[in-house]
Amino acid sequence: MVNSLIRWTVRGLNALANGDTQKRHNMMQPCRPSGIGFRDKQQQSRDIAPQRLGWLIGVVGIAAILVMTLSSGIAIAEPLDPTASIQMAATSAAATSANEATPQDAESYFKRGVTRYDQGDLEGAIADFTQAIELNPDNADIYYNRGIAYVGQGNWGEAIANFTQTVERNPDDIDAYTNRGLARRIQGDFAGAVDDFTQVIEQKPQDAIAYHNRGLARANQRDLAGAIADFTAAIERDPEYANAYNSRGLAYYSQGDLDSAIADYSKIVELNPQDALAYYNRGLMRAAQQNFTAAIINFTQAIELEPRYVDAYNNRGNAHADRGDLEDAIADYSRAIELAPNYGFAYVNRGLIYQELERYEEALSDLNQAIELGVQAITPVRDEIQQLLDQS
Repeated sequence: MVNSLIRWTVRGLNALANGDTQKRHNMMQPCRPSGIGFRDKQQQSRDIAPQRLGWLIGVVGIAAILVMTLSSGIAIAEPLDPTASIQMAATSAAATSANEATPQDAESYFKRGVTRYDQGDLEGAIADFTQAIELNPDNADIYYNRGIAYVGQGNWGEAIANFTQTVERNPDDIDAYTNRGLARRIQGDFAGAVDDFTQVIEQKPQDAIAYHNRGLARANQRDLAGAIADFTAAIERDPEYANAYNSRGLAYYSQGDLDSAIADYSKIVELNPQDALAYYNRGLMRAAQQNFTAAIINFTQAIELEPRYVDAYNNRGNAHADRGDLEDAIADYSRAIELAPNYGFAYVNRGLIYQELERYEEALSDLNQAIELGVQAITPVRDEIQQLLDQS
């Protein structure tokens, strides 16, 4: 029988939040590149064509189902100033010249701002876009690109302000609504994010990514039914949208609908049999159903695809322990520690198995290490073992 003080805590899902000391530590990381991006503008004559660029969506915290994190790989294209009569050159030589020359007008500041952004000089880019705005305050695209530069700095407030200026000048700019919605989610303005993604959907009702984005914001509002409806709408528009299945699976899990969650992760596996994360998440759902044999099969598949998948080793150890296979559990926790020496939960779990086996010196060592790594909740168990050893 496994020690009742072992605990599972699931990172990123509110259903298993802080402090249940009756279960084993389980690290759930259902995060994946989503393809949702800060959208950019590509020059086609005088028309602006939206493109999606590199966002990542990940689960990183107990209080929210999903939290957005930025990719650093955002690029700014070069839309024309609608009032300008001179075409901007597209060659690298022209870009270099634009960066070295002293700008004389809004267009030149704009071009140099783009070049500076591409070179990683965000402060310089913002300064140039600001100069361009002073000379041409009605150009929506300059505000848009300055907003993108602020995104690169992680300055969400200024980014939102600039995207707002963009839509005030061009109410049909779905890229600005999308990017403002993404930035609002990061700042915790989930209602504002829902409003922005709704604007995108109204203008582009077949946009699967817009539905997925709105679903994520609704999930942040704890509107799981609304989130599932949006994720389903995204899937209807793009039946191979793995991230929408992933997000819907998480929402089903939060509702306690494990069968539906498993169906969504199984669909991801069908779409991509090499997706280690889908096996991992399905393993967690099987463990939640107390089907530890099936959980072990899924965690093993994840490990075969990603041999350094630390959380999969930890969770396979949990499943082995719940089946009573304590030596197999120790082997998995040890492998997790070997791969990630600062992985406190693996020390906790292995220490508690050592306690179950009455290997108290080893248990004490592991729990002390876990406490040093920040897992303070295990301190009472450590103290109990220390007292037992002192009395022996």
